[in-house]
Amino acid sequence: MCNPGHPIAQGLGPNFEIPEEEMYGEPFGIPVPDEQVFISWFQGGEVMRSGCTWKRGNSKFFFRPGHETYPTYYHAKVKQVLKQGVRWARPEGSIWIDEAPNILAEMAPEKIVAREASVH
Repeated sequence: MCNPGHPIAQGLGPNFEIPEEEMYGEPFGIPVPDEQVFISWFQGGEVMRSGCTWKRGNSKFFFRPGHETYPTYYHAKVKQVLKQGVRWARPEGSIWIDEAPNILAEMAPEKIVAREASVH
C-alpha cells in the first residue's frame, strides 16, 4: 500500500494479499494519477500501480484487482476497497442515496410508460 491514510484505504492495514490473481504489470498507459493509493506486487517481481485517483472529468478512481478467472471480488478486503472507493468517488455537491427501494411500478412516484416492445 502506498497511501494507507487515504480514505479508500482506511481499515485495511499496511497491506493485504490476494491468493490468486491475474498478473498485470507496468508500463501501464494511464495519465499520472493525482494520488497513488495502492501498488501490486506479483510473485515474479512485477509491480503495477493498482489504486489511482484523479479529479478530472468523470475519472475518479481506478482499482486493478479483479478478473473473471479468480474469485477476487469475494475477497473481504477487495470488497472493502470497492465500497470505500465508491463512497470516495461519489459526486460532490449532490444528494447521496445509500439505498434504492424496490417498489412496484404501479406505486412509482412518476408513471412508468413502456417505450418499446419488451423481450420478456
